Amino acid sequence: MNRLKQILSRIDGRGYKAYKDIQGEYRFPGFRLFIDYVQGDPFAAPSRIRVRMDQEKAGYPKEWYEQPHRRVALEDWITRLWSKKADRYSFRAKGTGKSGMIAVDRPGQEILPRTSVVVNDQFVEVRVTVGLPARGRSVLGRKADEMLCDYLPRLVDEALPVASLDPEKVEERMRLVDNQQAVRAFLAEKGWIAFVADGAILPRESGISDKPLSSGQVIRFRSPESLQATVDVPHGDPIRGMVIRDGITLIVGGGYHGKSTLLKALERGVYDHVAGDGREYVITSDTAVKVRAEDGRRVEKVNISPFINNLPFGRDTERFSTEDASGSTSQATNIVESLELGADCLLIDEDTSATNFMIRDGRMQRLVAKGKEPITPFIDKVRQLYAERGTSSVLVLGGSGDYFDVADTVIMMDEYLPHEVTSEAKEIAQSRENDRTEEGGERFGEVTPRHLLPQGFNPRKGKKEKVDAKGLTTIVFGTTTVDLSGVEQLVDSSQTRAIADMMRRLGKQADGKRSLKELIDDLYQEVERSGLDAVSPFRGQHPGDLALPRKLELAAALNRLRTLKVR
Repeated sequence: MNRLKQILSRIDGRGYKAYKDIQGEYRFPGFRLFIDYVQGDPFAAPSRIRVRMDQEKAGYPKEWYEQPHRRVALEDWITRLWSKKADRYSFRAKGTGKSGMIAVDRPGQEILPRTSVVVNDQFVEVRVTVGLPARGRSVLGRKADEMLCDYLPRLVDEALPVASLDPEKVEERMRLVDNQQAVRAFLAEKGWIAFVADGAILPRESGISDKPLSSGQVIRFRSPESLQATVDVPHGDPIRGMVIRDGITLIVGGGYHGKSTLLKALERGVYDHVAGDGREYVITSDTAVKVRAEDGRRVEKVNISPFINNLPFGRDTERFSTEDASGSTSQATNIVESLELGADCLLIDEDTSATNFMIRDGRMQRLVAKGKEPITPFIDKVRQLYAERGTSSVLVLGGSGDYFDVADTVIMMDEYLPHEVTSEAKEIAQSRENDRTEEGGERFGEVTPRHLLPQGFNPRKGKKEKVDAKGLTTIVFGTTTVDLSGVEQLVDSSQTRAIADMMRRLGKQADGKRSLKELIDDLYQEVERSGLDAVSPFRGQHPGDLALPRKLELAAALNRLRTLKVR
């Protein structure tokens, strides 16, 4: 620490690049400081540092981090604590640009594997970004001394030793994630899709907030008896709630009665949530995927023939490509691409679907003969999809009772509460003649693997590589922009940053021999062995702002890369 103070005193008032002299490792009372990367300008991306405390001093009980799900929960807990505490010290050392900034990755409502904190048997490490103080482009050495040798040690004392974490609250977190794991194991054992606990709060605060609704008329979830199940958990009483079994489930009801709210909760249930979120025990199979129409997206050689055939002028749909997909072709593509990655359940809301993809009624069939209509609607494939591939579907519907014929379960939302109405729906289906004809043949069709070609990846923009995430829904890859606004289960911009780095890595590994799924599976095996740090291209600089995306969202980004080439 004294050596760092001496360097900062020596470079005080010099040009900003003199800060490069402080890169290295420093021993402080109780911890070590690693200065991995120093920004070249006060307006540039902040500097990256690491704070590491030996476990002997940190004193974390081993049972907090031995199991993978507990380690993720602990690292998330520390990240949240540091993010909150760092706000108190940030920008006290004022100056030009980002001077004085102290920041740690900021999680949302989900508990995700992150690179912001590392906990193991030897040490606990927090990855921090800082804005080194400057006046204009001159070093403010004394301010940097205050920031790194006064504020930072205080922050470490407040947010790193075991006592500072509030051990009783950490134990509560551990009990929560143990129980969440137990519910996931219960669903996996049964082969079911989702569980929604009684008492859950599904509505959100607003359209731009993911926090639970807390004012006004807050209606807690209550499961219908016919769909109710009780799950034994390791901590506390068994949890009771509604299960969504495998097969075809319809969520119906009037407008503004909670259909889409339930589906949105199921979408997010692929992730574990923090206490107080309201959806702590809304648990969904982790390979369930939301699919929708996405007009204008690019498609590269996807076999959409299960849904679309006999296009005018003999256009091929077994290797279908387009620069500007329609609503129906984009939704067909999104489904087939999800199946290619092994999705076990499709989550579909008619509000974001192409009408002609979802249904073609009897009257339209009589007017427009099948020979003139290339689209086979989803209603004629949904049953085959489950029978042949084991892929379930959960559909929000308000306008088509034709789906009653193919449904296994029908849930009606009435003032945000669910009621099972399967028998009523089946009676209606039997009492009223359905004059539509099934289309599309007796089998679902093939899902063709695609093999990535290296020439589809060019991360260069001019002489430099340019791969960067811009918020939650945009990635810049070379001269191309990848739009992820239609990928609705992407929840954290740190996931988007990780996807950008993963795309760069996969571009170098693409060889035309391994399929998209094989390449992604291999990459995730490496992440499991070496951690998410492995995908970062910046060796020697900590990647403290990455969160693990699912394979499905990574594949979605690759599929939306407009330069993608496949065999």
